[in-house]
Amino acid sequence: MGPGAVPDRRAGSDPGPGGGSGPQVFRLGGRSGVFGGPSDFAYLPRDGRADVTSARGGRFALVGARCERRLPARYGPAGAVPVELRGAGTCSRQVHNFAAADVFPCDRLIAVEVLTPGGNWSSYPPHKHDEHHPGEESRLEEIYYFEIAPHDGVPGVGYQRVSPSPAGRTDVLAEVRTGDTVLVPDGWHGPSIAAPGHDMYYLNVMAGPDATREWLIRDHPDHGWIRGTWPALAVDPRLPFPRAEDPA
Repeated sequence: MGPGAVPDRRAGSDPGPGGGSGPQVFRLGGRSGVFGGPSDFAYLPRDGRADVTSARGGRFALVGARCERRLPARYGPAGAVPVELRGAGTCSRQVHNFAAADVFPCDRLIAVEVLTPGGNWSSYPPHKHDEHHPGEESRLEEIYYFEIAPHDGVPGVGYQRVSPSPAGRTDVLAEVRTGDTVLVPDGWHGPSIAAPGHDMYYLNVMAGPDATREWLIRDHPDHGWIRGTWPALAVDPRLPFPRAEDPA
């Protein structure tokens, strides 16, 4: 929890049977909004119990996945979240890899945040992870939770495409607004399109049945060529998004 929340919160986790003498307490600093930089977060174990309190209120992203191992409760500081600028040109986006497979230990869960400047295409080229091919592709179901920045007080809009793959039938072309969620059990997903003037945020949450927790994707054969153009292009100069504490 933590992504999308505001300051002054406390999350407590009950270690459960055999897990210690009392609850652990994590104080989360949070942020003013999803475009305000990475947030700190807390990881809560399987079969644990938690109380979330806030003196000033807030919003909380609670993400989870079925798992077998019971890992310890932990605190993830915002300053340790890797920030990646992915793609180039009009495919530029920013990724907060707070619970990426190679960053933060979990049993099944993979979770990242993606911020896309208005007018850009994100989650592109279309890709999939619905078949097990060792070293090439992993099986991961996924959700996209969206928030779209307003412009001069006008609510924003974006679009999400999921097309059928050889292993699945999902076929979605959705107009998305703040608070919308798109389910991706299978299929080629992308692009996620941010309308001009409206920056797009989405929280990606993934988990799957493969023995190894890893994010391995296969690009759509008709569109994967776009990656080869990025070395000759500059990253969108609007990136990285400023952190809330950065000077204007």
